[in-house]
Amino acid sequence: MSKFEDGYFYNPSKGNLNFNGVIKEIFSYIREKPQSFYDIIVGCDSPSAEKVFFPVVIVVLRVGEGGRFFIKKISYPDNLSKKFSNWHQRILEEVLLSCDLALFLKEALAKELANHSNLTNYQFRYIHADVGEQGQTRDMVKEIVGLIKSNGFEAKIKPESFAASVVADRYT
Repeated sequence: MSKFEDGYFYNPSKGNLNFNGVIKEIFSYIREKPQSFYDIIVGCDSPSAEKVFFPVVIVVLRVGEGGRFFIKKISYPDNLSKKFSNWHQRILEEVLLSCDLALFLKEALAKELANHSNLTNYQFRYIHADVGEQGQTRDMVKEIVGLIKSNGFEAKIKPESFAASVVADRYT
């Protein structure tokens, strides 16, 4: 069982939804305005606090018209949480969680798409990472972009990585 099947994602409009509910909401949102184009994006962040957790988000962007998001906070027991006191390990975990969710989501979207074969107005190709060419993460950019690409997605970094550096960051 995936860590994303268990528990709930939070959406400000719909409240807590299980993963299947998130999939249904994504397709419902797309069907509301089928003439629009949609980007589905995954990202993650973490606080710099001692007690580490990872808000992982799915953003459904109705291009030029706003969007919706779904967030799940991933926590680890205190004995495992200590390994994330190193910021390098924390950033890697953010990206690994994003990749795990993206792969799981991609599979679920493909299954659901079989029921909605007329919906071709979306793309899901980006993972947003909270790293950039400026600041302490600049030495990690190649490593992070490579990790994301090796999972079959394109990477967006700061300042373009709003799913991680704005949406997920709001919940740290």
